[in-house]
Amino acid sequence: MASDGDKITGLWIANQKYYGRNLNPDAKPAPDLEIFQITTKWLNEYFDKKIPECAPPPLVPYGTDFQKAVWRALQTIPYGHTVTYGDIAKHMGTSARAVGAAVGHNPISIIIPCHRVLGADGALTGYAGGVKAKQILLALEGIKF
Repeated sequence: MASDGDKITGLWIANQKYYGRNLNPDAKPAPDLEIFQITTKWLNEYFDKKIPECAPPPLVPYGTDFQKAVWRALQTIPYGHTVTYGDIAKHMGTSARAVGAAVGHNPISIIIPCHRVLGADGALTGYAGGVKAKQILLALEGIKF
């Protein structure tokens, strides 16, 4: 996890592509930060196989305006549901490839649920944390694939 002190700026799966991207090189461990405690509570509820009852932590992902727009779209995908890259692209008036590139650079995994995005044919494509992690997260939410 990474934070600016008030909001989550990064949350990665070990060995994830782009792990630690945009992390301030002067960042120091601060496990007692309240934002990390809030995030841990949310994640614990999520990994207990239920929709977290607590509010998600405040987020501030760093990226381009387009990336941020895609990441906001991801946050509208309900727990236990999936959409395709093409669905998001159609809604945004852009290409599925452009959406896929933005999804792949999501710096706040799980809370910004990029794992809920599938290929046009339902394939588990393009997850920076790895396809196995995507399978685990989808199964956790009761999503059949």
